[in-house]
Amino acid sequence: MDREEIKKILPHREPMLLVEEAAVNEDGSVTGYYRVKGDEFFLQGHFPGNPIVPGVIQCEMMAQSACVLFADRMKEGVTPVYTGLDKVRFRNMIKPGDLIRIDTKILRESHPLYMLHGEVSVDGKRCMSGDFSFALVSGKGE
Repeated sequence: MDREEIKKILPHREPMLLVEEAAVNEDGSVTGYYRVKGDEFFLQGHFPGNPIVPGVIQCEMMAQSACVLFADRMKEGVTPVYTGLDKVRFRNMIKPGDLIRIDTKILRESHPLYMLHGEVSVDGKRCMSGDFSFALVSGKGE
């Protein structure tokens, strides 16, 4: 699935659309990718002369990638919203030029709430991992 196909599922748009490719695997997990170009808004001040992808952006990439698993439920008017993060650990830095691989899988589900596990890596080295939950909310979350 390319960026345009992902846009049919996710409500996110540039500059907050942080997944460029994604595929659902045979085991029901999803793998997404994002190449860090170096001119992203989140690198502008994090850190001058030593740009590093912020942890919160990595968490957002993880959640956006996971939403591909819910393509059939992500109809117009449904917004995925974070409800929690747990056991999040950062191990290696992500820099401009890196191709980020994002792997997520469902741990538990009770629609509209979902608990998942995700891992973010570059060149086979784990950069971040954690459990997270989100809800699929109808309307504008009001």
